[in-house]
Amino acid sequence: MSTSSREVLGTGLSGLVGSRVVELNPEYNFSDLSLDTGIDILNSGQLETAFKMFSGDTVLHLAAFTDTNAAWDQKEDKTGMCYQLNVIGTQNIVDLCKKYNKYLVYISTDFVFDGTKKGKYTEEDTPNPIEWYGQTKFESEKIAGSIDATIIRIAFPYRAKFDIKTDLVRKIISKLSSGEVCKLFEDQITTPTFVDDIALGLIKVIDDPKPGIYHLVGSSSQSIYQLGHLITRVFNFDPDLVEASSLTEYLQTPAARPYAPNLALSNEKFISEFGFKPRTLTEGLEELKKQLSLPL
Repeated sequence: MSTSSREVLGTGLSGLVGSRVVELNPEYNFSDLSLDTGIDILNSGQLETAFKMFSGDTVLHLAAFTDTNAAWDQKEDKTGMCYQLNVIGTQNIVDLCKKYNKYLVYISTDFVFDGTKKGKYTEEDTPNPIEWYGQTKFESEKIAGSIDATIIRIAFPYRAKFDIKTDLVRKIISKLSSGEVCKLFEDQITTPTFVDDIALGLIKVIDDPKPGIYHLVGSSSQSIYQLGHLITRVFNFDPDLVEASSLTEYLQTPAARPYAPNLALSNEKFISEFGFKPRTLTEGLEELKKQLSLPL
């Protein structure tokens, strides 16, 4: 591997996923483009200065506005931070990748789908986002796809420790550990992904980039209700604390924002092309428990 291929210019490297990419791959030299390092991806001048100084080949673009509820409050507002960061920020990155001949690895989301398909979504399925966050990410996918790039869709990442942001799995664990009842949708299917697998899978992409769209997601899909019960099984919580609720009923309430009922994604293409298989939810939860220093 050449020295330049170990140099990665990244955005979002202090986030839930990005920080784990850095932690698990110490042999790579990651340069962080963020407000923490004095660079705003909405400031083209600051970005270009960083690109001029970067001698590597790869740009890993993770930075995004991911608060889906706040994004819904901004729907159709192109001056809002969701659109600005996800779309305009991505356009700025793409423009400079093209100008300075850098290879882009762009991180997208399962929220580009509407959730109406029966079965697992593949990379061949046409996105049809139903809420603002997904709409901005799909728009960004099209921008990223205008150059030589790999678009990686991830889904519901979870990890053992990250104080800045709590993921879905740790939220449920926290509630169950305090004896709180969790009412979870039995009619919403998701594909939670252990963040270590995302971090290791992304390095496979950086080492051997292949243009196109790939789903780097967990190897099992299940309802949020089933997720809750798997957590009780792995962590020995009281299963009676997990109660079924209905997404269908929730969506009938006046204030409800759209939710895709089925976000089951297939990772077969990623496994085939990159030779890496992410863990199932049970396998990921067992590793999570080890990392939290709890006995299995």
